[in-house]
Amino acid sequence: MLNEIIRNIIRFLLLVLVQVLIIKNIELGRFINPFIYVLFIIVLPFETPKWVLLFCGFTMGITIDMFYDTPGMHAAACVFMAYIRPGILKLFSPRDGYEFGTQPTVQYLGVPWFLSYSGILVFLHHLVLFYLEIFRFSEFFSTFFRVIVSTIFTVMLIVVTQYLFNRKKEQE
Repeated sequence: MLNEIIRNIIRFLLLVLVQVLIIKNIELGRFINPFIYVLFIIVLPFETPKWVLLFCGFTMGITIDMFYDTPGMHAAACVFMAYIRPGILKLFSPRDGYEFGTQPTVQYLGVPWFLSYSGILVFLHHLVLFYLEIFRFSEFFSTFFRVIVSTIFTVMLIVVTQYLFNRKKEQE
């Protein structure tokens, strides 16, 4: 239990650092805005209580808001993502349920499952974030295109990160 908490604190800090020191400073064009920090919420253990998910989502979002000068937008998108996560997990739940003590990662549940699960969560996060940022419907289609392209790019980064840093299944 304590190991899991320490591991998640380290993951939180590393993802914030990567987001604000590396990804924020890379210019990928007007439409591509990857947000790797959402991986923190995506891979929290299945048994995480809803209030802990919401707290973690808010904490991650407000931390990113401080570096991006976006008052509450990332926090709102992360809290929404954390709120909807249990429903998405239930939607993709295997017949026997999830194995206790595992995390929703590529290594435990496979690429198709993880792409569906993370793709939906990242899409919803980006949808909330980018429409809060633009806050008008006059640019509806260009913002929606930005959501789609950024979602694809973010999910690709997340999957690559999963393969680089999570090798649990191969070792067992």
